[in-house]
Amino acid sequence: MPAATGATYLAHTLDAYGVTAVFLVPTILSRTLYELEQHTTVTRVVTHGEKAAAYMADGYARASGRPGVCMAQTVGAANLAAGLRDALLACSPVVAFTGGPFSWSRHRMQYQEIEDFPLFKQVTKFSAHVEDVTRLPELLARAFRAATVGKPGPVHLELPGHTGEVIENAELDHAVPKERIEVPRYRVHPDPAAVREAMNVLTRASRPVIVSGGGVRASGAQDEIVALAERLGIPIATSLNGKDTVVGSHPLNVGVPGLYPRASANEIVLEADLVFYVGSQTGSQLTLNWQVPSTSTRVMQLDIEPTELGRHFIDATTILGDAKITLQCMLDLIEQDAPPSDPAWLNRVDEVRRRWQERVEPLLASDDVPIRPERLTRELTHALPDDAIVVVDTGHAGMWAGGYLDLNHAGQGFLRTAGSLGWGLPASLGAKLAQPDRPVVLFTGDGGFWYHLAELETAARWGIGTVMVVNNNRSLNQEIGPYSAAYGGSLHGRHAELWHFEDVDFSHVAESLGIRGYRVVKPSDLASTLEQAFAEGGPAVVDVATDMDILAPKGVATRADP
Repeated sequence: MPAATGATYLAHTLDAYGVTAVFLVPTILSRTLYELEQHTTVTRVVTHGEKAAAYMADGYARASGRPGVCMAQTVGAANLAAGLRDALLACSPVVAFTGGPFSWSRHRMQYQEIEDFPLFKQVTKFSAHVEDVTRLPELLARAFRAATVGKPGPVHLELPGHTGEVIENAELDHAVPKERIEVPRYRVHPDPAAVREAMNVLTRASRPVIVSGGGVRASGAQDEIVALAERLGIPIATSLNGKDTVVGSHPLNVGVPGLYPRASANEIVLEADLVFYVGSQTGSQLTLNWQVPSTSTRVMQLDIEPTELGRHFIDATTILGDAKITLQCMLDLIEQDAPPSDPAWLNRVDEVRRRWQERVEPLLASDDVPIRPERLTRELTHALPDDAIVVVDTGHAGMWAGGYLDLNHAGQGFLRTAGSLGWGLPASLGAKLAQPDRPVVLFTGDGGFWYHLAELETAARWGIGTVMVVNNNRSLNQEIGPYSAAYGGSLHGRHAELWHFEDVDFSHVAESLGIRGYRVVKPSDLASTLEQAFAEGGPAVVDVATDMDILAPKGVATRADP
């Protein structure tokens, strides 16, 4: 049925595309929000900041595989743009709407009016002005297409009028599309010759390693990548973004390499003679600034985005294609009696993994008070529901989760901050709204939790059942190293001003907002408290008092001992 106005068209199109929630700071697209209430079941979540709205849309998109939608009026557009940085880095399909200058007011110092549009160029795949209502259907379709094709990412549409009202109130005679949109939008089939070449390279390697990235999850190729590894007897590492593509308990899983690693994963990748990246960007974090693997190691890449192929490894063997389809094509080429990798290589992998486990076991089992973060990650691993989605902040939370948190059930998911401290809390709320029937668990530190603490009220207002686990060491202790160096090798003077916080019990903060709060100070209470929090459901905050002086281990480019 033709829409009567831009507002009704926009509301019905979002609903048709499969959007079930939008995140915003008022006032923006007020008439559209009214139409969403009247004619759809889309949830309209008002947040306490534009960045938080973008982060919620990002968490929603990553958890659902559908575009997340966020909005802000022109005065908040710069804040919304800042919130899209993480979505761009993590290849997340977020659609942002902002108001913009009126045609008659541009450059006239209209109240609150600044030219924000250029800010979106660096943090989106596609950004456009919708200057006339007749362009709305075309540009809206282009935006959603750009967000979900190839390597997904955020997009932006600026609407005329500080709150987008010019487009909303204009008449539009255009049929609403009927397509439900999700990732992957299109599946690209690989060149058969490239697949055959890749299989030749893979089967000739003596010490191959597969690295499974977030593109594997986006493609739904978890079963195929595990099948390939099992059939050929190849160990699998995962990027942090792909941590949930291979269960942690799988005997071929060696962990996360790079900057936020399990040390044994770096050691194994350094010993490999072929590293096969599947659906993974080969940036500095995963490769430890391109030290892991070494520059002499042969590399092979499978990716749906052509510009990623050979981007950092110019001599790589490359395959352009959808991960699920391409991996199945590779499996089809394996002969029934094809031998697996050299048993000596798999024995070596097992030895390196065992040595790492033996080194860290005393830390994982520690009864120290304050609690060691290693013990917290072990207890959280054991307590996670089989279908939980874990949302993790960056910094120490990302390091502890990357190296020490295991996902031992195929139904568990993992969403990580791509670089923005504080992303975790809002993103976990968006993820829960996207997957209301699955447990969603936030794992963050107090430094990250403080960023958007106001969104606890949003969780309480909407009853968003995220369980929030806070590694509370009362500090930004990741800064101990930089400040020690700045102070000449040891901390003295008023250094604490730069990284210490007040000793705040977040369980009390949560309870003041009507959210269940738990405080854990002894390791022996971790298991029962986490069990209770998950059993009762969220929203809930579990404040875990941990040791301020314990630093998360960073990656090193060092081989294991023979």
